[in-house]
Amino acid sequence: MTSLQSTLGDEPGIAEELAQSQREISIAEFFEKNKHMLGFDSGARGLVTAVKEAVDNALDATEEAGILPDIYVEITEVGDYYRLIIEDNGPGITKEQVPKVFGKLLYGSRFHKREQSRGQQGIGISAAVLYSQLTSGKPAKITSRPKGSQDAEYVELIIDTDTNEPEIKVARETSWDRPHGTRIELEMEANMRARGQLRDYIKHTAVVNPHARLELREPGLETPMKFERATDQLPAETTEIRPHPHGVELGTLIKMLEATESYSISGFLQEEFTRVGAKTSDKILDAFRDRHFGRELSWTTPATHTADIEGAVTEAVSNKGADATEAFASEIASVLSNRERTSHFELVEIVDRVAETVEKDTGRTFGDTVRENAVEAAWDELTAYSEEATNGEEPARDHLTPNIYTLVDSATSTRKDDAAIQGFSDRLARRLAADGGRQFRFTHKSLTKIIADVAAATKEYDEVKFGETAQENIFEAVWKTTRTVPDDVPKVRSVAGDRDTASQLVDAMRETDILSPPTDCLSPISAELVEAGLRKEYNADFYSAATRDAEVHGGDPFIIEAGIAYGGDLKAEGSVDLLRFANRVPLVYQRGACASTDVVKRIGWRNYGLDQPGGSGMPNGPAVIMIHVASTNVPFTSESKDALANIPAIEDEIELAIREAARELKSYLNKRRSMEKRREKQDVLGRILPEMADKVAEVTGRERPNIEGAMARIMNNVSVDREVDGETVTLSVENYSGRSETPEITDILSAEPTDLNGDATVVDMDGEWFLQWSPTVGSGDEVSITYTVAEGTDFEMNVDGIDGEKLTVNA
Repeated sequence: MTSLQSTLGDEPGIAEELAQSQREISIAEFFEKNKHMLGFDSGARGLVTAVKEAVDNALDATEEAGILPDIYVEITEVGDYYRLIIEDNGPGITKEQVPKVFGKLLYGSRFHKREQSRGQQGIGISAAVLYSQLTSGKPAKITSRPKGSQDAEYVELIIDTDTNEPEIKVARETSWDRPHGTRIELEMEANMRARGQLRDYIKHTAVVNPHARLELREPGLETPMKFERATDQLPAETTEIRPHPHGVELGTLIKMLEATESYSISGFLQEEFTRVGAKTSDKILDAFRDRHFGRELSWTTPATHTADIEGAVTEAVSNKGADATEAFASEIASVLSNRERTSHFELVEIVDRVAETVEKDTGRTFGDTVRENAVEAAWDELTAYSEEATNGEEPARDHLTPNIYTLVDSATSTRKDDAAIQGFSDRLARRLAADGGRQFRFTHKSLTKIIADVAAATKEYDEVKFGETAQENIFEAVWKTTRTVPDDVPKVRSVAGDRDTASQLVDAMRETDILSPPTDCLSPISAELVEAGLRKEYNADFYSAATRDAEVHGGDPFIIEAGIAYGGDLKAEGSVDLLRFANRVPLVYQRGACASTDVVKRIGWRNYGLDQPGGSGMPNGPAVIMIHVASTNVPFTSESKDALANIPAIEDEIELAIREAARELKSYLNKRRSMEKRREKQDVLGRILPEMADKVAEVTGRERPNIEGAMARIMNNVSVDREVDGETVTLSVENYSGRSETPEITDILSAEPTDLNGDATVVDMDGEWFLQWSPTVGSGDEVSITYTVAEGTDFEMNVDGIDGEKLTVNA
């Protein structure tokens, strides 16, 4: 029976008919039907995404021009639509570039550059223009005035989705009060349901860009949200770099090999990659040789009673004269006997060197054929091997098995008896002789398989198990005797045309220890400014920040930064606020799908003093946790750039950065808890001691004792005391704590002090005298100073440099 499917192509012309329906799809047309991929899946989110893309462009433009950003965002209701206006003080855009920048998707200057920037693909702002025209039918209105131009250029445009080209509706020169900058106006179908995300985006942008000034005006705000700069320091300028060898994938490497002008692999590595000089290139090529050619096993020189290297070489050389032949053969034997191990290519080098020396001494020429014969003769003596005796004769010489036995015995535990080790060694020597060729060459993979096969055979025939650990130890012992061969590596075109060879080069690059990529292609915020940004926008009791060293993923360097704010006015209920950033851009949506969130959830926050129900998930408490990824190519989960992909290398660095900042939080919280306990103890003593002092005075009939000194002793505090006797004033510091302290004491006086006896300074400020004293007082020590002052002088003391809970002041 014939199936329907099998007859579908029988009708004449069906293939031609189907071919006529095929056509190319422009990128603009694709995103017209897939707006959600760019973050324009709803009116609420679409408005936030449009603001984000415009602000990101403005920040990039101003920073590249060396201008401190001033960015203005305004949202107003216009009938059934919302009008979005974003202005910046950047360098402006030329008349020719305005239509392409705003009216052509995948048009930009940063996609191929390996340096940090907010935008990469050239999609963002043109996607906002596309969304605007699709929902409102109105063109985008752009005003731009390049720096130094007399007039601004005004353009109204839409995107032709069939061709992905801008269609200009209006273009004219206009006046604008800004000396330079760009303004874009869009009308779109939207709503303000994502008002919280919009405001968070602007606020978080201010946190992570402390050099920027931002202003937001939108319906529902009585007064604009203004965010002033925390620093006048622009981000460090970035420099484009070449890819790093550790992150390049096979397909990319083949493409680079096909495009390079270099002829040799060494030149290619040094020209096309960062951190690869001549020495590093040699290391990579050696690792490549190990994979492509294999490494050669080296062998010890047998004792003279079991091998006659000199005699074998002498026999192999003819017509060179007795003296020259003897000198040649004896020197080869002497060199080999003084070496611990020798491989085949090393033997070739030895024979060449000896031949050249003897040629100079004797005048005899030792050509290629003679040298090859000498190598073969000496090598036969070094690697003599026979499985068993034949025809009833004495067993043939076997130099391989003793070599292997020594290695296996040294790598095997004492629980294996000698017979088992001997059996394993016999089998391994047999396989090496059979599979290694004349030169005994093996790759890492082939040698591993041989040892595994020998272990299996030993278990089968001798019933002795050599497990995975034993096999690994034996492999390491044997592999240490191998030598990287000096063979010439294939040329660039050969490697590019052979996928397996190119794969070997990729593996060699990844294995080689190479310096991390330079960080001048990145512009991290810095721990100092991360903390400054948090301080600027969050009123907290504690701040900490950490910036990690650069690492590599996919050939692209990246730096992770983390910051934490705790306490103060931060909300105490519910989970902490997590701020996610990539290249100084807030990630507003898809928090649950982000690698940053996953890392935060799996950290044990109880170890750092935060509550974490169940021991996993988002921690609770009055805290803000900030994570920033700076990279030349941030791995997002989608084109909307809302979440980081789960890349292990990046996740590891995120965790390390968070833990670094969290350790400071742990210290702060431990100290705070300790201070709270001290405060509670001091409060109790503060209630009890006065009553005790009063009772003692009443019972003894004496003057009420000074309880401040007793309080300091009991609490192990630092006691600062002022005693006035007529015109003489004595300041004393007594340290009851367990470590040296340096209090900063300021005694403010209404009259000028004189006769100062001690290391202190006096400053006159508008009729008040500030006596400043910073003594260093060891544990258990007491220091004092004296001065005189008119009777009736008013005093006021301030002590800094010591926590209040550890200080007792009697003044």
